[in-house]
Amino acid sequence: MFVNAIETVAPFTTPIHTITRNYKETFVSPGAATLFFVNEFGVAVTCKHVMNLVGNRQAINQHYQHFQSELNALGKNKLNQKLKALETKYNYTENSIIQIKELFLNVSSDPTFQFRWINHPKYDLSIVIFENLRNPLYQSHATFVKDSTQLKQGKYLCRLGFPFPEFTNYQYNADTDDIEFTNFGQIETPRFPIEGMLTRHLQQDGEIMGIELSTPGLRGQSGGPLFNSDGLVCGMQAGTNHLHLGFDMRQADLKVNGRSIKVNNQPFLHVGHCVHVDIIKQFLAEHQIKFYEA
Repeated sequence: MFVNAIETVAPFTTPIHTITRNYKETFVSPGAATLFFVNEFGVAVTCKHVMNLVGNRQAINQHYQHFQSELNALGKNKLNQKLKALETKYNYTENSIIQIKELFLNVSSDPTFQFRWINHPKYDLSIVIFENLRNPLYQSHATFVKDSTQLKQGKYLCRLGFPFPEFTNYQYNADTDDIEFTNFGQIETPRFPIEGMLTRHLQQDGEIMGIELSTPGLRGQSGGPLFNSDGLVCGMQAGTNHLHLGFDMRQADLKVNGRSIKVNNQPFLHVGHCVHVDIIKQFLAEHQIKFYEA
């Protein structure tokens, strides 16, 4: 049903790879997100929460550098006590992210490009503008559905993104106490589609701003396109909501392999939330950014 549509959407849908490191760890955690291009001039859209993470990169990394400078200046006398005070000053715990880096893949073969972004004031949407973009690698661009009234309950739609980060081209550098992308290892992460039925339209302040699907949006698909069987973009994957089904089980008896066991279960239905196509088009038009409809 979506075979041709995926082939249409894939050339302008690209991954954002991130690597992070927590305090007191050398383990590097990979992550991914998605963006898609809306025109031939290097303009794309993704989620605001994705760009907020990217935007905090410099502050997070500098915060750790300042911490390291103060730590190196501490004398050995009462070091543990001084370290605890320093951790409190910098608000560091074992779960604190101390380093983050990102790569925009398949954007350009020339790594000197720069980018800036514009966040939507209300919704989880951001416009990403790539500047000095020479030798672009992405192909084609999104075509948005023109008439959103066709998006009705029961319609099947598909999302495309990069939810399972399989890239391995990163490491922790003990000499510099830093995390870094490398020139070895697996560079790419496979794209992953997931379909769903349109269950409800989401409203905020009396405005239809989102589309709910019967299946969850997957981590890493945030910022990826929502599209119909013709490959026309109908929205953007943004999050997942968890609906309590009310079929709770408390110490229920269950026979397993001839043995009786007690079972507790609290089931939820995980549904995808997408930014509505009209919200995306309005935001692009507000900033005088060219986009295409069909």
